Amino acid sequence: MNNLDQMILGLLKDNARMSITELAAKTRVSRATVQKRIEYMETTGIIAGYTVRFRPDVENNIIRAWANIMVEGTKAQSVIRELRLETAVERLHTTNGKWDLLVELKSDSLESFDKALERIRNISGIYNSETSILLSTYKT
Repeated sequence: MNNLDQMILGLLKDNARMSITELAAKTRVSRATVQKRIEYMETTGIIAGYTVRFRPDVENNIIRAWANIMVEGTKAQSVIRELRLETAVERLHTTNGKWDLLVELKSDSLESFDKALERIRNISGIYNSETSILLSTYKT
């Protein structure tokens, strides 16, 4: 990746729907160059896809939480495989420090959230966990 790629990615992060023409104007290169760089980043996997982000207040009644997880010994990869199958898991991060994994959870009700936590706690290799429900988000 070069500086132009970095500029294009920065602009697309702010607005993934920005047109090639607008990207070219903002980066001061031709449309063909922008198109070529985007195609390169898509084919090499630098750009994995495009998405829509919602404001947190748009998804009313959605339960969001962070689960910190400690894993027994060398069982991290098997725990990660199991967590990736759990529908309530939005994102999964490995970390250093006290906790081995940080899991972002999302559920449509407290009942389904409770069931998801039960399934997660029963995954073989999880030694300890601590979960916090998100109440407010101030910056997105």
